Amino acid sequence: MSPLPRSKPPSAELVYERIRDLVVRGRLAPGARLVEAQIVSRLGVSRTSVRAALQRLQQEGYIRGASPDNKARVTVAALTSSDAAELFRMVAEIEGLAAENAAQVAATPRRALVAELTRVNNEYRRLAAGARPDGDRLYTLDTQFHCLYVEAGAGPRLLALHQAVKPQIERYIRIYQTALTEEIQTSVVEHSAIVAEIATGSGRGAQDAVRTNWRNAAARLRLVIDARGESGSW
Repeated sequence: MSPLPRSKPPSAELVYERIRDLVVRGRLAPGARLVEAQIVSRLGVSRTSVRAALQRLQQEGYIRGASPDNKARVTVAALTSSDAAELFRMVAEIEGLAAENAAQVAATPRRALVAELTRVNNEYRRLAAGARPDGDRLYTLDTQFHCLYVEAGAGPRLLALHQAVKPQIERYIRIYQTALTEEIQTSVVEHSAIVAEIATGSGRGAQDAVRTNWRNAAARLRLVIDARGESGSW
């Protein structure tokens, strides 16, 4: 961890963002211990900021063991098949509801949504077909695709749920983009099915297509986790 910029006093938000980025990108491995004093020293921040950041990271599932008095052993949360399956099922239901609503918006905005979903999915397909696709760019395009129909169909409560849960699967999605590049073309086909259902105005069809995409992704990811072994759970 390099020190945070000194242009203004580091806040708990900045500490949270730095540690979260290290976790989701695998630079802090599952099971790695986080020591408050070391974070304070390396980032050049206050204990108060670190404790607040660790509490938030635990609430969002990135770490385990953070406590207000810092007496518990704090570690990066494990990457497990059961955790991935639970998170993917939750996202499938939330995004499925949003897709159902998105398929029922008025014809003109729905056509614009379909055009943009198609454009992003085609770019995702082209990038994945390259010799050495950029994992960060793949992640961005996949996230953009799903956010398009969520933002088009979700109300404020559904959006709040999505914003609370979806970031927790970033670690798993990044594994998917790098370890299962050959499967991305399958995801592209599943994305196309979502677009087709939204285009026809089939709310139930769009919901089912989204559920299928996420559940299949969870099954594909489970094969990777099982082959590599669960990380940080011992």
